[in-house]
Amino acid sequence: MKGILLTLICLISASYSYSQDKKITVAQDGSGDYKTVQEALNAVPDFRNALTVIWIKNGTYKEKLNLPPSKRMVKLIGENPEKTILTYDDYAQKKNSFGENMGTSGSASFYLYGDGFRAENITFANSSGPVGQAVAVWIASDKAVFSNCRFLGFQDTLYTWGRGSRQYYKNCYIEGTTDFIFGSSTALFEDCILFCKKGGAYLTAASTPDTSKYGYVFKNCKITGDAPENSFALGRPWRPYAKTVFINCELGKMIKATGWDHWGKESNKATAYYAEYQNTGPGFKPGQRVAWSHQLSDEAAKTYTTVQLFNGWDPAE
Repeated sequence: MKGILLTLICLISASYSYSQDKKITVAQDGSGDYKTVQEALNAVPDFRNALTVIWIKNGTYKEKLNLPPSKRMVKLIGENPEKTILTYDDYAQKKNSFGENMGTSGSASFYLYGDGFRAENITFANSSGPVGQAVAVWIASDKAVFSNCRFLGFQDTLYTWGRGSRQYYKNCYIEGTTDFIFGSSTALFEDCILFCKKGGAYLTAASTPDTSKYGYVFKNCKITGDAPENSFALGRPWRPYAKTVFINCELGKMIKATGWDHWGKESNKATAYYAEYQNTGPGFKPGQRVAWSHQLSDEAAKTYTTVQLFNGWDPAE
């Protein structure tokens, strides 16, 4: 009886705690609180210290979105990751209202600044097509978590912009052509599918600061796609101290035997850190990798824990 009472108390306590979370519903048909996602983001109180949950019903929401730094701890939950779509169609060479090129950063469909952002079951897309740099999501948010989400685009799909920020991707699908995951954040990708589209050449372009111990880490991911055999490098250094590691990943046949590229700068070979550990698949050819890359020892691989990567932060909390 005592055990049952304790269980009931815990359930009531958990329910009460969750009920304190502000919930907002977005539906294009008018059945929710707002018809657009940006209206819902605007409704989040500035500097709120509790989770704000925004439920988004199925639909294609064509909006150029912005979550400012003052909107913290916002969580977007979609009905279905393939049917709840947030998209826009700007691209780097497109002209802004002053007749200037938007540039890569200006092309993003969604700008995320607010720390503690989370998303589940959402598609983030840039629908401009193969027109050069066209970002789906630009992320400066620290402690950002994406679960069961899709990131669609061509060149420069996912921009992990935030210098020093920590980002976690779980069970996500990310596609693109050249440098389709790029930026300076420390980001962990677990159990994700990375789809290399034909016409591309590089999967990642990290710009890890020299002060950051970790850059991109991919664990238990599957690299696949429709790109030709031996046409994609795992990464190239956008900045000299780029860091990218693939651990227990399945590499498709599109991955080049050499594995990595130094972006035409000999000095990058001495500063960039590229490594692998126990990868598999037709694209894993450790004996043919560039001499300046690494195959991790068992001991070194053990240091790539979530707590280590994120300096004590646990995304599961």
